[in-house]
Amino acid sequence: MKAILLAGGKGTRLRPLTIHTPKPIVPIFGRPFLDYQIDLLKQVPEIDEVILSLNYQPRRIEESYGDGSEHGLKIRYVVEPIPLGTAGAVRYAGDSLRDTVVVFNGDVLTLVDLAAVIRLHRERRALATIVLTPVENPTAYGLVETDPDGRVRRFLEKPSPDEITCDTINAGIYVLEPRTFDRIPTETAWSIERSFFPSLIERGETFVAHVYRGYWIDIGTPEKYLQVHRDVLDGRFSAPNTPAVGHGWLSPDARVEPDARVDGPCFIDEGVVVKAGAHIGPYSVVGRHSHVEEQAHVAGAILWPNCRVGREASLGGAILGRHCHVGRNATIRDGVVLGDKSAVTDYSRL
Repeated sequence: MKAILLAGGKGTRLRPLTIHTPKPIVPIFGRPFLDYQIDLLKQVPEIDEVILSLNYQPRRIEESYGDGSEHGLKIRYVVEPIPLGTAGAVRYAGDSLRDTVVVFNGDVLTLVDLAAVIRLHRERRALATIVLTPVENPTAYGLVETDPDGRVRRFLEKPSPDEITCDTINAGIYVLEPRTFDRIPTETAWSIERSFFPSLIERGETFVAHVYRGYWIDIGTPEKYLQVHRDVLDGRFSAPNTPAVGHGWLSPDARVEPDARVDGPCFIDEGVVVKAGAHIGPYSVVGRHSHVEEQAHVAGAILWPNCRVGREASLGGAILGRHCHVGRNATIRDGVVLGDKSAVTDYSRL
């Protein structure tokens, strides 16, 4: 059985973080985001190969994962000649497949029971199975309605309050039969939500839903990216191979000087130096080999590797890309996002 990960997006909502780093490999607690999806796929022994559908900076992703041997799962790469949309990418990546395939959107973090989804797909002899998840504010999403038997009835894009009939949205996880792919035009941008799935409904084909009420988030905005880190630190999302749980994690290789203060939950990665008088506050994530100088204050910020926070500087809930430098006595407030190699001069206010 194969899985297709749709990892070709440009990550425009996360810019400037994604100018040099494709969204699938933005770090979450020091691990590329794609690792978390691969970990989930590995829980289904039947899946023996992952096909990464790429378009934006594919070389960066291939260099990170190689043939997949280090991750315990064979990885193959398919690079779209042009952006093909969600359905077009599935057809391009899976055109030669004959067996059931699992498809993941490239920005979904979840702990859904994939084996249960596949089991439902087979029990119902479905041509397609979609995972749905409930949300508090359905008007911001496209709703997916089902009948009492769990068959998908219709998609409703960003409904007005009086149009809301359910609270379930597309979670970006599908189980598909490749014999349906021939209805997707080749080398054409085509939407799985707006074109492919509605074709199944119109033809009365077996298209069923698995409603998942556990943890699910789309990491594609700075706000959601920050939220993921808070959720892990709070124990709401328990990820395999991630040490940041409970009260947080301090690498044995980090150096926190005696007069520095660290308040959890937070995550301080290997090679980090926290100088005397500095304060690392709750929900802070300090990436590898970053330096926090004397009397600096980091409160809920995320620092990618090799950042330097100057003496007496203050960071709120900001996100800093790799190799950023924050000057002495500078202040960076909540919501600020800095791309790689940004420099904030002494006494600046952002």
